[in-house]
Amino acid sequence: MAGCSGRTFALRDRLNGRSFPFMNERIVTDPAVCSGKPVIRGTRIMVKNILGLVAGGYTLDRILLTYPELAREDVSAALEYAASVIAEEQVYANA
Repeated sequence: MAGCSGRTFALRDRLNGRSFPFMNERIVTDPAVCSGKPVIRGTRIMVKNILGLVAGGYTLDRILLTYPELAREDVSAALEYAASVIAEEQVYANA
């Protein structure tokens, strides 16, 4: 797999210019890798792929079998990333 030389993720792009630090350095972005989507450092495995597997009912062990280059901490980092994005999301009720 090709490596990532991207910066440590600081979410700015999809949250209307706001940013917050993402504490786990396992998630990186690089415009030259997967169009800048968040990936697991050193891979081209996008966070959204891991989330899709979880949503599809995959267990942690099955995810690790699917992507043997990942560690348990990588899967946790992807879930933490998703939680941090959702925590920053603002929802407005229709009036």
